[in-house]
Amino acid sequence: MVNPINKTIDLGDGRSITIETGKLAKQADGSVTVRMGNTVLLAAVTAAKEANPGVDFMPLQVEYKEKFSAYGRFPGGFMKREGKASDYEILTSRLVDRALRPLFPDNYHAEVYVHIILYSADGSDMPDALAGLAASAALAVSDIPFNGPISEVRVARIDGKFVINPTFDNLEKADIDIMVGATLDNIMMVEGEMSEVQESEMLEAIKFAHEAIKVQCQAQLELAEACGKTVKRTYEHEVNDDALRQDIREKCYDKVYAIAVSGSSKHERSDAFEAIIEEYKAGLTEEELEEKSEMISRYYHDVEKEAMRRAILDEGKRLDGRKTTEIRPIWCEVDYLPGPHGSAVFTRGETQSLTTVTLGTKADEKTIDDVLIHGKERFLLHYNFPPFSTGEAKASRGVGRREVGHGNLAHRALKRMIPADYPYVIRVISDILESNGSSSMATVCAGTLALMDAGVQIKKPVSGIAMGLISENKGQNYAILSDILGDEDHLGDMDFKVTGTKDGITATQMDIKVDGLSYEILENALAQAKAGRMHILGKLVEAQPEPRPDLKPHAPRIETMIIGKEFIGAIIGPGGKIIQGIQEKTGATISIEEIDGVGKIEIAGTSKATIDAAVKSIKAIVAVPEIGEVYEGKISSIMPYGAFVEFMAGKDGLLHISEIDWKRLETVEQSGLREGDTVEVKLVDIDPKTGKFKLSRRVLLPKPEGYEERPPRQDRGDRGDRGDRNDRGGRGDQSRGGYRSNR
Repeated sequence: MVNPINKTIDLGDGRSITIETGKLAKQADGSVTVRMGNTVLLAAVTAAKEANPGVDFMPLQVEYKEKFSAYGRFPGGFMKREGKASDYEILTSRLVDRALRPLFPDNYHAEVYVHIILYSADGSDMPDALAGLAASAALAVSDIPFNGPISEVRVARIDGKFVINPTFDNLEKADIDIMVGATLDNIMMVEGEMSEVQESEMLEAIKFAHEAIKVQCQAQLELAEACGKTVKRTYEHEVNDDALRQDIREKCYDKVYAIAVSGSSKHERSDAFEAIIEEYKAGLTEEELEEKSEMISRYYHDVEKEAMRRAILDEGKRLDGRKTTEIRPIWCEVDYLPGPHGSAVFTRGETQSLTTVTLGTKADEKTIDDVLIHGKERFLLHYNFPPFSTGEAKASRGVGRREVGHGNLAHRALKRMIPADYPYVIRVISDILESNGSSSMATVCAGTLALMDAGVQIKKPVSGIAMGLISENKGQNYAILSDILGDEDHLGDMDFKVTGTKDGITATQMDIKVDGLSYEILENALAQAKAGRMHILGKLVEAQPEPRPDLKPHAPRIETMIIGKEFIGAIIGPGGKIIQGIQEKTGATISIEEIDGVGKIEIAGTSKATIDAAVKSIKAIVAVPEIGEVYEGKISSIMPYGAFVEFMAGKDGLLHISEIDWKRLETVEQSGLREGDTVEVKLVDIDPKTGKFKLSRRVLLPKPEGYEERPPRQDRGDRGDRGDRNDRGGRGDQSRGGYRSNR
């Protein structure tokens, strides 16, 4: 007998979300379905009973997957089944992970797996906004220890009004688009993009999202109570030795604190910290080292964390000796590499990005074929983080979730600064060559410089900064850190990244690791971040004040043309014959498509001459013949009554024998004209009934002195028309003139 339990959340705008448990996936530790309209997600969570030996962290794995069948589609490729996670699925998984992870107990180390699967969608509602709610609800109806619940919502500002969980269509009109994750009391995670908004506007959006999240969290608490899952399982994943903990603190803390306030470099500091614990271990027996190795590492880590935090809170001294608001030294260089279309090096302290820009044509567009998102992407940003950037001795193993997430943040920061009608496909590649704090923000800065070096006419330069927080007593005592180090990120309470132009914020990413962070602290952090952004922006503008006025000499050239859609077929030709012929003749690359009822043509080439030749050929096809215009044409055939001249691509007209010259001709050949000859003609008439073109060559020649028109001759019969080229029975009526002497 199935007895599902349901809880409905009213969104207040005619829409609702229903959470159901007890019907599907009942062998999981906890499972729910979340439904909004026709969008249905299943979330199932499982946790190991015990932690693996030696594990001293939270081994959480969140997997978000979308079934193509959810939207009635087949997967692409030969296998016709879902494969590896798409970037969209990875980013959604990361959003959920970042909100959940801080809320597991510090001493809980069992493996936890969260599976979220999209089983139904209508292409209107966005499922990623429901994934966090589904995951938390599944944990709420399980006995897995978790200090939640949480929920996540997307908030967008559309036409000046905030909207919770907007549709795909509505989101296109938004100037603020952020995902917010929170508990009943605290914000845990924020990520999104904006169109140069002010800090106060972003805070307003976060507050608006939190009110909706509170309702969703309360619904989960009521659901858990209805299921009888308010008591969580007991566990003991850590063995502790209070005497050892105290001994390590007494013998190591003062030494660690001295290094924490010394202002040393990353590797000097790391080596010094390592020497302290090695000195301590030297005083232990082999048996003690073997038995208590894991505890020693954990307790010493706690000593490092406490010493660093106390140095900042008590003395205002950071690990590298800076003040809390101070930005590390910056140096930049543009046009660093000769081969790419644009390049730049951005170095801030011990973090360095070498970024390149490649410009391409429509053929280089990225095709997106996800379950609900499919189309083309013209602005690409790829972020790479090789192990040597942190001094690690290991091989690179391809792109991981971290690279996808950091690259996505930098992409969001820059994409709204690319002009909407920019003709090139752009690929930005950031290789992190050194890393000690906020390489994603270095990517934004280096990306801005490389784009300007490439001659991309970005609207405004963008800079980015990572902020940190050290706090105690629920935020009663705190310090906000500008331009954080890697250790300050790892040991601190907040990682808050903000990007923007001189006029406002373009993207943000925030992860908060403590309870009780007030909006006042967030407001202060945003204000301090703005000051840091402006300082960094000044350094960027010093290196490259504005985009280059032109592309590099070796960059492809692109020109766009807009034509009537009725000409698209004529340009392509049967089987692509015409467009292929133009490309072969000129060396240009041509793409054409119909957009919004018109034809858009992109012509790419390595030189202006190449593009001009292609443009001329296309204009000849799409041009409308005008009476009185002079054209250079090619004689396609000769008849007894005249010559047919192709004066525009695909258009020919009759050059009657009487219109070839002022003198009387018995045959066309008397004029010296032959098939294949080029001749200059004037369009003198267009038959309104048949649309046939009448051409003249003689009107372009000097009129002989004493010339008089003679009456037309009537002995030749009708001349026929374009379809009578093989009828040689006569030339028809001819108005001929001749010379008459004045003598």
